[in-house]
Amino acid sequence: MSDLLLESRDGDVVTLRLNDPDKLNAMSREMGLAFRDVVGRLALDDSIRAVVLTGVGRAFSAGGDLQMLQDQADAGAAAPGRAWRGIRDEMSRFYRLFLSIRDLPCPTIAALNGAAIGAGFCVALGCDFRLVAHEAKLGLNFTRVGVHPGMAATWNLPRLVGPGLAAELLYTSRLVEGDEAVRVGLANRAMPRDEVLGAAQAAAAEIAANAPLAVRAVKQALRRSETSSLEDQLQFEASEQAKNFESADAHEGLAAIREKRAPRFQGR
Repeated sequence: MSDLLLESRDGDVVTLRLNDPDKLNAMSREMGLAFRDVVGRLALDDSIRAVVLTGVGRAFSAGGDLQMLQDQADAGAAAPGRAWRGIRDEMSRFYRLFLSIRDLPCPTIAALNGAAIGAGFCVALGCDFRLVAHEAKLGLNFTRVGVHPGMAATWNLPRLVGPGLAAELLYTSRLVEGDEAVRVGLANRAMPRDEVLGAAQAAAAEIAANAPLAVRAVKQALRRSETSSLEDQLQFEASEQAKNFESADAHEGLAAIREKRAPRFQGR
């Protein structure tokens, strides 16, 4: 695995750390390839019950690597009207390296220990929820750099904060701090910087203590609800409940209630 991404495991919880602190964890293609490969491997491991994503140093990620962006700008300026298809395809591939975080079947938590800007914030928005440091600066500064937002910014943001505030944040490139991020729905909780990772790992452990088959099905349900009708979603819920009632975990959960003890789920 590349040194640009660190991986550790505690029980059923994996923590991934973006690791280029001298560049504020700027997102390069090399980092993205390592990220995609690790996420692809984790997605096949049914024993993993939650993943925490954070950054090493004082930032979560300051966004796309500046040299990569300059190279695209130079290519566009050198062949206007002709280079855009190649640039489009390259950027689309780049987005998908980091948005592979959405492919994990288990819940994902972004621990925003510091600045999460541009593409860096986009990958955090790809996680299921976010915990943030009070002083962290968060935002999608694409228009201030002179480019259109990418990496699903215009898809994720309206779903989290509504169309009006999404428009304001995307048009102005305004940054918000942790407490405002919580108020508007970009993050779940704000806290001192040195508590963010521990809080995210504690939340992941809380998730990991629940029935993994049910938790993974909830993640599927939440994702499909983005495009499903109420009736379709009800049918999906009934189907997943029926599957769960066949599992040993459902019997264990009910037994634990009757016996007034913590359940011991096996994921089967």
